Amino acid sequence: MNPARLLHELGDEIRVCTLCRLAQTRTYAVPGEGDASAKIMFVGEGPGQQEDESGRPFVGKSGQLLTRELGKIGVSREQIFITNIVKCRPPGNRVPLADEIEACNDYLMAQIALIDPKFIVPVGGPSLQTLVSKKLKITASRSKVFRKEGILFIPILHPSAALRAPGTMQMFLEDLQNLRDFLAREIEENEITDIESSLGITSENATQNAGSGANSHSQTGAAPSNSQASGEDDGGTLSLF
Repeated sequence: MNPARLLHELGDEIRVCTLCRLAQTRTYAVPGEGDASAKIMFVGEGPGQQEDESGRPFVGKSGQLLTRELGKIGVSREQIFITNIVKCRPPGNRVPLADEIEACNDYLMAQIALIDPKFIVPVGGPSLQTLVSKKLKITASRSKVFRKEGILFIPILHPSAALRAPGTMQMFLEDLQNLRDFLAREIEENEITDIESSLGITSENATQNAGSGANSHSQTGAAPSNSQASGEDDGGTLSLF
């Protein structure tokens, strides 16, 4: 298998996708870009105006901030793969709707499967809720480590939120410093936050939910209400480097 070639082919498919209403208003679809063998993958919410006009992810003001601050912690855009939960810009940069996220989900899951990263960084609440659990809140989950289906997730605030409020900017920069710490060393098992525990779900409740068909670990969450518009493995430790 050649992941780079398959990612390129997937990108071509995304560029002509008409699976949801966002295709009607986009200029260009934005599949994502970066290293096909990246150990770390960043997933944001959706393209903004400059991304829509260029077909490239995170190139506007918030993307420039993210790129600059990642450079300060020793992470370059060439080392990572970066994309969004939806590949086309929602009109007016509104929050992607649940069916739009669902329409793009197969593309995102295919990208994750091809790249097979050790770490995924959900950038902002919508990405966190789509990839980890729709019940999680970014303000309570930022800089924590979650594990799902063998991948470690380290959520951070969205840079667009950092640009809107000085206090949030400090939190965003703290998130990146914490990310640098996690990537530079082995992550111990006791540092990984259990998803159910973080939601206040006991084992008894989890059993009841399973029996009733509830699933708080869905790959595709409903449209989040707190947008910042713009798994299990065998244990042990994981490290990016």
